[in-house]
Amino acid sequence: MKKIIITGSTGFVGSYLLEHLVSLKKYQIFGTYLTEESYKKLDYLKNNVSFKKLNLNSKEETEKLISEVKPDIIFHLAASTSPAQSFKKPLETITNNISSELNLLEAIRKEELFDTKILIISSAEIYGMVNRNELPISEKTSFKPGSPYAVSKIAQDFLGLQYNLSYNLPVIIARPFNHIGPRQAEGFVVTDFAKKIVEIEKNKREPILKVGNLEAKRDFTDVRDVVKVYLSLIEKGIPGQAYNIGSGVSYKISKILEILLSFSSAKIKVEIDKELFRPSDAPELVCDSTKLKNLTNWKPEISIEKTLKDTLDYWRNII
Repeated sequence: MKKIIITGSTGFVGSYLLEHLVSLKKYQIFGTYLTEESYKKLDYLKNNVSFKKLNLNSKEETEKLISEVKPDIIFHLAASTSPAQSFKKPLETITNNISSELNLLEAIRKEELFDTKILIISSAEIYGMVNRNELPISEKTSFKPGSPYAVSKIAQDFLGLQYNLSYNLPVIIARPFNHIGPRQAEGFVVTDFAKKIVEIEKNKREPILKVGNLEAKRDFTDVRDVVKVYLSLIEKGIPGQAYNIGSGVSYKISKILEILLSFSSAKIKVEIDKELFRPSDAPELVCDSTKLKNLTNWKPEISIEKTLKDTLDYWRNII
């Protein structure tokens, strides 16, 4: 039975990846977490997953875990994940995302685990401020990072490539576009809209929804579809290669808000708040996932409407 480590396993994407792998009943799964709070949320998985508290910024802790487990597969999900927050904490975002991956790759190298497959989660944010004539975005599109987060993800992307080229580690790079769904943390557009709508429904907030840039267009995929393709990339991906993951359809943020509001009977006034705008924000990001589809035949199965409805219902159940 192959041994899998998922870093950041108690996070938004990590928890769904754990559920998917557990359902397959063919792996021995180890999940890392950083805080007790995040760990407590996954009580329902503790019979099927060995959870390990780990600070990936600690070289010693990381080396100890890799030495003990000697994994066959690693999904490296742990990272500071918010582009918006990265403008407020640029040094923390860049330092954390680079050092955690570096410690992980070095630990694998030192243990001489040269057959361990590693999926590094980069981001479509690395493409950044693309021109309209560059759409849809393929893996060959140049990088124009629009946030400190994007810079950190370029570093993660290239660190993975460097360890593949230098030490022949079988590192594969995933570049997901926006992925959304129930359980996503606050600070992301769909979650923030959904939570505020539910608070208004339950009279916990006045019926005014303050929003940032509604004109930006983004390519959204349900997180439950994304985690399936992560496993496909481990199974079929070519080491040293990067793969874009997205639906190939972009939606204006105003359209996403319109769909969410259509699921609510509350009367809500929408107000633009310039304070919620980012210093830089690409007008449109839309994915060309031809390379991925040719490799795996993957395509998203969950509609944008279902994802948004499920996200709203998630907040309705906890507020």
